[in-house]
Amino acid sequence: MTFKTSRALLAAAFLGASSLFAQAADFMPESPECIAPANPGGGWDFTCRQVGKTLQDLGLIDKTMQVVNLAGGGGGVAYAEVVNKRNDSNDLIVAASSATSTRLAQGAYPGNTMEQVRWVASVGADYGVIAVAANSPINTLPELLEQMKTDPASIAVAGGSAVGGWDHLKVLIAANAYGIDDVRKVKYIAFDGGGEAVTQLLAGSVQAFTGDISEAKGFVDSGDIKVLAVLSPDRLPGEFSKFGTAKEQGVDAIGANWRGFYAPGGMSDEAYNAWVAKIGELYASDAWKQTMEANGLAPLDLTGEDFQKFVGESVAQIQQISREIGIIK
Repeated sequence: MTFKTSRALLAAAFLGASSLFAQAADFMPESPECIAPANPGGGWDFTCRQVGKTLQDLGLIDKTMQVVNLAGGGGGVAYAEVVNKRNDSNDLIVAASSATSTRLAQGAYPGNTMEQVRWVASVGADYGVIAVAANSPINTLPELLEQMKTDPASIAVAGGSAVGGWDHLKVLIAANAYGIDDVRKVKYIAFDGGGEAVTQLLAGSVQAFTGDISEAKGFVDSGDIKVLAVLSPDRLPGEFSKFGTAKEQGVDAIGANWRGFYAPGGMSDEAYNAWVAKIGELYASDAWKQTMEANGLAPLDLTGEDFQKFVGESVAQIQQISREIGIIK
């Protein structure tokens, strides 16, 4: 290949990339919408609302993002809605997380696979927590797990994902790390979102809660719940540093919940590239850095093809974990 030909190809590639960025910059959703696949108050709802507000504050969208709560099936109702009825919408993004890849890994969205949608970008990682009501006599994670081990029926744990979903897996990972050999004895009750799960905890219907730090924070601030452990390798920075990790209590359990978005599989390339660019610009902003710090989100910056690859690897990893603890065969 001659230098002249190489230079021509490089120029064509540059012009193609420039054209792509120009298309992305030119696209503006007419009626921006974000589906939160759970009831208000949980992590998906938080993701839609915080990102929607910040996108508008930064001028990346020129209209208010409509947030639609579409609960059911651990995100399956929303996934089916997008795949079957909203496949060509250019204005729509959907909040997703490790719970989404978990359900996909376990085949819990019948007939649906991760390839049926387009994976847009991540906006951070949200470490898991295990908590109890503020007035609970249980004060440490080992205390809770020991009671689960000796009297399984006495502890019911609420979470915002379906049975076998990410919230469920987090408490099973902790139980397994503690030495509870048959984690199927752990009593887990699924609700449509972390907000509803905490409501049931406060009502006394369950004895513990498994969720993410972002959805637990408001209830901690109000004095309604106490966090027994954060499922992070080390203590989180800032105001979250007061919460001990499972590891420092002798329970080697880590659970990081990525947060991000997928879009309809039939979305145009122009719209998809624009959403990827917009979420990327949001992530790089000082405003989003402040949101992450205020809500305990850890860094995770993936867009477009890199995010697609990450989700694929996440699905494969969760399939392996699910087999090891008996969720799937």
